[in-house]
Amino acid sequence: MKQPDKIAALFVDIGGVLLTDGWGHEYRAEAAKAFGLDLEAMELRHHQAFDTYEVGRLSLKEYLDQVVFYEQRTFTHAQFEHFMLGQSQPYPQMIALIRGLKAKYGLKVIVVSNEGRELNAHRIRTFQLDTFVDAFISSCYVHLRKPDPEIFRLALDIAQVPVQQVLYLENTPMFTRIAEGLGLRCLLHTDYATTCRDLASLGLTQDGPAA
Repeated sequence: MKQPDKIAALFVDIGGVLLTDGWGHEYRAEAAKAFGLDLEAMELRHHQAFDTYEVGRLSLKEYLDQVVFYEQRTFTHAQFEHFMLGQSQPYPQMIALIRGLKAKYGLKVIVVSNEGRELNAHRIRTFQLDTFVDAFISSCYVHLRKPDPEIFRLALDIAQVPVQQVLYLENTPMFTRIAEGLGLRCLLHTDYATTCRDLASLGLTQDGPAA
């Protein structure tokens, strides 16, 4: 029986894996409460504009102009943006896990994520993701967003690692199914302990010398 190829690269999502989501529904609900906004109206406008923001066709200011500042407000763009950016929080165990596996096994680490430019830049800088990630295939940079299969093909081109040597860590089932259709091995991330166990079953462990 043929043994699986040795893993040479990790493709990793950011929101839900390394960090909290950048601007999920729960954060928008908190913003609506904090700033006295109509959540239903905000959600409608968000869904009309956010995909365009995530693929880099709108700036954060332009997105907020459409979603929040389409009428006079008692607060400023800067105050609202500060609130938005403050919602991003790290999952320290997951960051340490990926950083450690990269160091131990010499893995390439490639982020494949749907992120707006300003949020992405803030998250990379604040949580020092660029200290262990080799490339960011972020929707705002490449003008593609998951579930478009082309974003995974682009990540493979940039990684320059055969598809059978890539493991993709993602928390959205639809995205793992699409990646699997392109030949990537995938782990559906639900929590730190389960992911550690699943990685160990593939030969990637945190402790002891590399195989």
